[in-house]
Amino acid sequence: MTETLAVPAALELGRPWRHGFAELGPAFFTELRPTPLADAHLVSVNAALARELGLDPARIAGPEGVEAFTGNIALQGSRPLAGVYSGHQFGVWAGQLGDGRAILLGGIETPAGVQELQLKGAGRTPYSRMGDGRAVLRSSIREYLCSEAIHGLGIPTTRALVVTGSPQPVRREEIETAAVVTRVAPSFIRFGHFEHFSARGMEAELRQLADYVIDRFYPECRGTDQFGGNPYACLLERVSERTAAMVAQWQAAGFCHGVMNTDNMSILGLTIDYGPFQFLDAFVPNHVCNHSDETGRYAYNRQPNVAYWNLFCLGQALLPLIADQELALAALEPYKTVFPRELEARMRAKLGLGDEQPGDRELVERILQLLAADRVDYPVFWRRLSHFVGGADIAPVRDLFLDRTGFDGWVAQYESRLSASRTGAASAMLRTNPKFVLRNHLCELAIRQAKLGDFSGVEELLSLVQAPFDEHPAHEDKAGFPPDWAQHIEISCSS
Repeated sequence: MTETLAVPAALELGRPWRHGFAELGPAFFTELRPTPLADAHLVSVNAALARELGLDPARIAGPEGVEAFTGNIALQGSRPLAGVYSGHQFGVWAGQLGDGRAILLGGIETPAGVQELQLKGAGRTPYSRMGDGRAVLRSSIREYLCSEAIHGLGIPTTRALVVTGSPQPVRREEIETAAVVTRVAPSFIRFGHFEHFSARGMEAELRQLADYVIDRFYPECRGTDQFGGNPYACLLERVSERTAAMVAQWQAAGFCHGVMNTDNMSILGLTIDYGPFQFLDAFVPNHVCNHSDETGRYAYNRQPNVAYWNLFCLGQALLPLIADQELALAALEPYKTVFPRELEARMRAKLGLGDEQPGDRELVERILQLLAADRVDYPVFWRRLSHFVGGADIAPVRDLFLDRTGFDGWVAQYESRLSASRTGAASAMLRTNPKFVLRNHLCELAIRQAKLGDFSGVEELLSLVQAPFDEHPAHEDKAGFPPDWAQHIEISCSS
C-alpha cells in the first residue's frame, strides 16, 4: 500500500470516508493532489443529491466548499488519486489511458451506501497524455445537467454534485474558461481497467481487481452454481445483463451517448462519461451526435451492437481468469435476450400497454418506421400520444406526420390493442414519456448565459430535468420543437 499524501485538511463533510479502491495498491493508481484554480466561484450545487448523500448543500456552496470542490483545499479524510486503465477507442486499441483529468477523492458513507467522489477537471495527472487535465465550463455544465437528466428518467448513471468555475483560460477549439464538476458513483471502474491488466499480462492484479468488484458489487457470484462455480464468468454475465438493460433504456429514451469506447463503459452498468451526448430531436435512427465520429461508429442505432462488442472485449480481458473460452461466450449470451426483452418492455410502456400480447412487436416497429420516414420529433410525439390516450384530440399527433394514411392505419391498430388495457394507460404514459428532455439547444442557451456569469439557466434546467414528467406550465417554451439553428450545433469529443 502506498503512503497517503499529507494534505492539510480544510473542510469536514461529516461523513466517514472509505477508500476501497485505494487499498488495491500502487499498480492501480497514482496518488497526487489536484492542481489549484485561481478565483474559484460556484456555478451550481445539486441540492437534491447533496441531501440524498447526507450532505449540507449550503456548506458545499459556501466559500470553503467551493475551494474544496475545486481542488484548491482538501476535504478532511479524502485520499486523492488518479487511476490507470486502458481501452479501445473507436474500435481501435489505444493502450494505456487513465484518469487524465479526473481525481478520485475516495468514497463516503451515505444513506445510499458508499459513494465515491471524483473531481473532473482538477489538473494534470500521469495519465493526461499531453492534455492539460482541465475541463471547460461548457462541457462541465453539459455533464452536470445530463447526468441528472438521465437519472431523472430512471436510467442508471453517475451523478453530479456540484460545478465550480474559474476565469483561468483553457485552450480547446477556442479559449474557454476552466471548471470542475464533482461526479458521484458507487464506483468509477470501467471495462478498460480490466483490459489494462489483461493486456499487460498482469494476471495477479487482474484477479485482485475482479475479486474487489465481485466482493463489493456482485457478491452473489461467490459460491454460485452457475458456470461450474466460476465467479469470473458470473461477473461477466452480470455486467452483460446490466449493460443490456441500460442500453435498452437509452434506446427507448432516444439517448445517444456519442463515444462508447471501452474505457467509457461502467462495470456497474452505469451511464458514464458525458461528452458528445444528445437526446434525439427528429427520429433519425442512424443519427450521429459526435462530430468527431467520422465513420458513424456510435450512431444511435448502432449503440446496442457496440455495447455487445465492448462486452466481448471485457470477456477477452477476463479470459485469463475464466480460463475457458466457451464459458466466457456463454456468459455474454444473456445480452442477446436481455436487451430485446428490456427494449420491448420499455416501448410497450411508452405505448401504455401494461401486458405483452402477440403483435406488440410489430406495432412498435411500425410506428418507429413511420417516425423515421417523416423525421418526426421523438419527445413531442410520445408526449402528445400520451395526452391523446388521456382523451385529447388526435389531431396534434396526426399533424406530426406527412404520411397521414400510414399513421391513420397504425393508430387504428393501436386503439384496438389499447382497448384491452386503456384504464390507467394515459397516466402511466405521462410518467414514462417525459415532457422535458435535455435537448442540445437548451444546454447551449444555458451555457451562453453561464459564460456571461448568469447561472440561472443552469438552475432552471436542473429543476426541469430532475422532474421531467411534470407539467411545469411556466416552462412550455422548453418542451416544444427545437429552433432551426439547433440542427447546426456541433458536439465533439472535447465537449
